[in-house]
Amino acid sequence: MIQTIRVTSGQEKIISEILMKKCKAEKLDVYSIMHVENVKGYLFIEVSDENTLVNLIQKVKHIKGFLKKPISLEEIETLVNADKQPSMIIESGDLVEMSSGPFKGERAKVLNIDDAKDEITVELIEVAVPIPVTVKSKMVKLFQKAGTVE
Repeated sequence: MIQTIRVTSGQEKIISEILMKKCKAEKLDVYSIMHVENVKGYLFIEVSDENTLVNLIQKVKHIKGFLKKPISLEEIETLVNADKQPSMIIESGDLVEMSSGPFKGERAKVLNIDDAKDEITVELIEVAVPIPVTVKSKMVKLFQKAGTVE
């Protein structure tokens, strides 16, 4: 059965590593620990029973508790599939606007797209010296397609 535990938001990866070490040290029946990036504050743990889960999470910092009702595999699949946002609409040569980070509000031209890492290399337009900058694709939004003129 797959259980959901509540954790401090932003600490999911660290807590999952701590729990993995605890599983190995205490030889608990834990089959998998999963953290979905777009679901903040929760970890999904596949365990044999609820007692094993309680033994695993007790006395671990940043764990707030667990949900009594197990989650189904189909529900987790929808969460994982929802994580993928269509980054294919942005292509090389397009103009984008930075939506977060130190260059927020700046416009840039897309030089390269790395789908495997979910990163985009852009060149800022309104700067004295154009320098390529690599950012996550979530940090940009499409401003103008390469072939269109405003």
